[in-house]
Amino acid sequence: MSRTEASRNMGGHAPSAAAGVPPAFVVIIAGMVAALHIGKIPPAIPVLRDALGVSLVEAGFLLSMVQMAGMLGGVFIGLAADGFGLRRSVLLGQGVLASASLAGAWATQPGELLVLRAIEGLGFLLVVLPVPSLIRQLVPPSRLALHLGLWGTYMATGASLVLAGGPALMGVMGWQGLWGLLAMASAAVAAWLAVRVPSDHARRAAAGTPVGAAVAARARWGARLRATLGSAGPWRVAITFSMYSSQWLAVIGFLPSIYAQAGLSGQVAGLLTAFACLANVTGNVAAGRLLHRGVCARHLLYAGFLAMAATTFVAFSPLAAELPVARYLAVVLFSAIGGLIPATLFALAVHVAPDDDTVSTTVGWMQQCSSAGQFLGPPLVAWVAGAVGGWQWTWVITGLASLVGLVLSSRTRYQRA
Repeated sequence: MSRTEASRNMGGHAPSAAAGVPPAFVVIIAGMVAALHIGKIPPAIPVLRDALGVSLVEAGFLLSMVQMAGMLGGVFIGLAADGFGLRRSVLLGQGVLASASLAGAWATQPGELLVLRAIEGLGFLLVVLPVPSLIRQLVPPSRLALHLGLWGTYMATGASLVLAGGPALMGVMGWQGLWGLLAMASAAVAAWLAVRVPSDHARRAAAGTPVGAAVAARARWGARLRATLGSAGPWRVAITFSMYSSQWLAVIGFLPSIYAQAGLSGQVAGLLTAFACLANVTGNVAAGRLLHRGVCARHLLYAGFLAMAATTFVAFSPLAAELPVARYLAVVLFSAIGGLIPATLFALAVHVAPDDDTVSTTVGWMQQCSSAGQFLGPPLVAWVAGAVGGWQWTWVITGLASLVGLVLSSRTRYQRA
C-alpha cells in the first residue's frame, strides 16, 4: 500500500478511530494542551512575584526555562521520537508534563519552579516534535498543508486559553490550583490519545512497512542525525524559526506584566494578552490555506517578518506613547501577521527533511534553534527594560531578529509547500 493510500485510510477511518474526532485532530489538540503549560507563566508572573519574591529577570527565565531541554537537545529528542515511536513519544511527554506540573504546585522557591520548568520543557518537546510526522501519516498529502497550518496554531491557541482563563482560575484556586488543573488536563488528553490514535505498529501495518524495516530504521540513529545536520534545508528553517519565536515569546510573554504596571487588573491584562495571542491563529490558518493554493513560502515569510518589525516599533516606540489603542492594535497585528511564519516553517520542515525517517529529527533541530532563541529572548528584553527603566527599546531587539529572518528568507530557495 502506498503512503498516500495509507494516509487516507488512517485519516480518521482506521479501526481504532472509526468514529468521533479524527486522529489528526486529536494529536493537534494534544499539542494545544502541551502549550497550556507554556502559557501558564505569563499571567502568573505578577502572582509569583508577590508569593515567591520572583524578580523580573527570574520571571524572564521562568518564561524561557521551559526551552532549556529544547535548546540543549531538541534534535536528539526528535531523533529519539523517530526511533522510539511517534505516538509513544506524545504519550510519554504528556505524562512528564502532568508529573512536573503537579510537582510544581508544591514549589516554595523560584529555583524549584525553574527546575520543574526545565522538566516541563522536556515533556513539551516529547509531545510536539513527533506531531508533524504523525500528521503526515494520518492525512492524505493533498490535505497536509491545511493540517500543518492548523498545527501551527497549537501554541497560540493553548497559550491564549490559559492567558484568558488563568487569572480567574488563580483568583479562585491560587497559582498552585492552576498548576494542578493543567496536570489533570495532560493526563486526560493522554488517555484520549491512547484510545483515538492508532498505535505505531498499526500505522506501520496500514502503510505496509515490514516490521524488520521499522526496526532497522530505528537503529539508524547516527545516519538520520548526519543526514539532517548535513543538509542545508533543516539549518535554514531552524534558524529562521528562532528569529520568529524569540521575539514572539518576549513580546507576548511580558504583556501581562506591562499592562499590570500600567494599572490594569490581572483579569483585564490577561484578556488583552489572550486576544493578542489568539490573533496568531489567524496567521497560521491563513498560511496553511495560502500554501495549499500554491503561494510561495518565501513571500509569506517576508510578510511575517516585515510586519513584526513594523508593529513592534509602533507598540514600544516612545513616539506612540500617547496612543495606547494604536499600540495595542500593533501588538495584535504583530501576533496575527507574524503567525504566517510558524505554519510556513512547519510545512517547509516536512519538505526539507532528507527523508520520511528524519521528519521528527528535522523538526527537533528546528525546535532546538527555536528554543535557544526563546531561552535568550525574554531575559534579554527584561534586562534591557530593567537597564533603561522601561520597555521603549524592545523594538530594537525584535527588529534585529526580524532583519536576520528576512536575510535568511532571501537567501533560501524555498520551494512551494
